[in-house]
Amino acid sequence: MTESFANETTDIYYGWKIVAAIMFILTFASGLSFYNHPVYLNELASRDDFDLGTASFAVSLFFLSGGVSGLVVGKWVERVDPRYCISFGALISAVALSCIAYVETVGQLYVVYIFFGAGFSASSLIPATTIVARWFRKKRAMALSIASTGLSLGGVILTPLTIMLVDELGFKTVAPMMGFLYLAGVIPVAWIWLRKSPESMGLKVDGGLLDKEEADSGAEDDGLSFAAVRRMKNFWGISTGYIFLMMAQVGGIAHQYGLSRELLSEEETAIAVAILPITSIIGRLAGGWVIDRMSIRVFAICIMILQVLSLCMLGFGASIFTLCVGLALFGATVGNLLMLQPLLIADAFGLKDYSRIFSMANLMSSCGTAVGPALLGYFAVINAGDYTWPYAIAAAAGASGLVLFLLGGRESFDLVEQGKSPEK
Repeated sequence: MTESFANETTDIYYGWKIVAAIMFILTFASGLSFYNHPVYLNELASRDDFDLGTASFAVSLFFLSGGVSGLVVGKWVERVDPRYCISFGALISAVALSCIAYVETVGQLYVVYIFFGAGFSASSLIPATTIVARWFRKKRAMALSIASTGLSLGGVILTPLTIMLVDELGFKTVAPMMGFLYLAGVIPVAWIWLRKSPESMGLKVDGGLLDKEEADSGAEDDGLSFAAVRRMKNFWGISTGYIFLMMAQVGGIAHQYGLSRELLSEEETAIAVAILPITSIIGRLAGGWVIDRMSIRVFAICIMILQVLSLCMLGFGASIFTLCVGLALFGATVGNLLMLQPLLIADAFGLKDYSRIFSMANLMSSCGTAVGPALLGYFAVINAGDYTWPYAIAAAAGASGLVLFLLGGRESFDLVEQGKSPEK
């Protein structure tokens, strides 16, 4: 049933309300999971039941579980209202998050993190980017940059809050509170503000009312089928490149707390871990503006190079100054790389099977995301807590991702429309 918006007279396109709602949802989803992992990791590693390697592997399971379950999420989002998917994912995440502080065995820890990852996948990027991509074509880059700012706002607002609450009340008291916040921050906003597409409200993509003929016929999604995309070199260049880019990014994020503690006090570390999400916000918003004025591919290459350089600075720097500058530069790449993956996919392959294509690419990048925290954690353990080599390895992973992305070339559905086959 199409919601009637026949009396739409406002100059504000409803899609921008969708963007604001997605930003709010991602603030809670990412802040209580993605950016809070260093806090959970540090708390778990401090207990007698677990060590840094065990806790790091649990974080890896979170991302791997999210990638695998994302295949189901991608199909689900295509067939039903994404609000059901987001709400179900938030419920699973809230329960899992509430249980983290109470696990007593390694097996229990791994099971909780597997469910946590699946819930996060269903309530975050796949449904969120799918909805935004459906509502925008001309200003898609800016819309995604603003919406995905929520990913970083969560780190700015909720991670320092979590650190302070854990210090004051203890992890066992705070964990259920975080679970409740996940529910409260996601589900009400999803059902009040989100809608699956502009056509469902009688609107055109980018604004304006559908006339009766357009509303009856429905909108046709542009782009390639999932089957065609799987045969394109560009898809594999983006997807395999992001395996290593996310390995570097998430590994670096997961261990920034431990890296900062080498030079800073507990209170100073709480401030330092906010540098990365703050610069992530600034970098992403600036990136959304820049992408509208230059090639997405060229911009992506520049960001990948900056990621390598910032990780080298974090690994080989030996002062508070290099730590803060390195975190700031790394944060600028974090915000943009997360935004660029859905943009690159939508730009190259269109929206016809976007959610399925993105979920497959997300699964592949999740393999790198899963390996990153555990790999850096392993090398930190064998180097007695020294993070020089872990961050050097992260920089090498980022460089590998850049090379694979370059090897993928520029192929897109625009070329196919001009008469070139996906195989060429």
